[in-house]
Amino acid sequence: MHLNIDGYEINYTMTGAGEQTLVILQGWGTELTVYDSVAACVSDRYRVVQFDFPGFGKSTEPAEPWSVEDYAQFFIKFMDALQIRRASLLGHSYGGRVIIRLAAKESLPFEIDRIVLVDSAGVLPEKTAKQKWSVRRYKFLKKIVSMKLAQAICPELIEEWRNSQGSADYRNATPIMRQCLVKAVNEDLTPLMPKIRQDTLLIWGDQDDATPLSDAKIMEERIPESGLAVIHGAGHYCFLEQPQVFRRIMQSYFQTEDTDRKQIEENQ
Repeated sequence: MHLNIDGYEINYTMTGAGEQTLVILQGWGTELTVYDSVAACVSDRYRVVQFDFPGFGKSTEPAEPWSVEDYAQFFIKFMDALQIRRASLLGHSYGGRVIIRLAAKESLPFEIDRIVLVDSAGVLPEKTAKQKWSVRRYKFLKKIVSMKLAQAICPELIEEWRNSQGSADYRNATPIMRQCLVKAVNEDLTPLMPKIRQDTLLIWGDQDDATPLSDAKIMEERIPESGLAVIHGAGHYCFLEQPQVFRRIMQSYFQTEDTDRKQIEENQ
């Protein structure tokens, strides 16, 4: 299915038929189908919404470089377009960044029930001496290759150098999306984490080398109502690498939510 928001064609899908809603916010460079198994964990009793952010999957790319806050503002419009007034949110990697931004706001036009952060980004790592040297070296070389004389003498070598820089996500991205990624990875969201009021489950692979387990422990410490579930032997895509373990964690967590809600309703 497609939805037009501010001129952007947004690819999305809905599964399940429950009265409650779970919305999945994807990781960088993925498409919504990557999270089909995640949706299947709770689609027997939840309506699950999956979608592609602008510039991801089959959705239109932003006209200019967006920050994490820009994506958060887009998501607010997305929820309004689907008339979703209350939902739990699950974010993987980059999607976790957007959720942290949203949950830290004083008010939203919709209510967030619970949050699940899966191998989430948002903690800015402290650079090692080697990494600091690499940054300085990169900036120096960038100045050189930006000179018109260098571009005229060896354009092919310059292009090869540019394409070799950065992470795989950076190299595979378009020019606009590269700038979006740079904005994201240079932003530290840890100051926002104490403002998150919702019950939050952190699910992490202990072999994650993109957002290491140490990030999860920082989030667990800073987010007031949070708990950490570690999946051993899994990396950054723990839900794909250990699907059965991930499924049990999800079903246990959302079954607990259903039980809590029933108890509240019975006491009213």
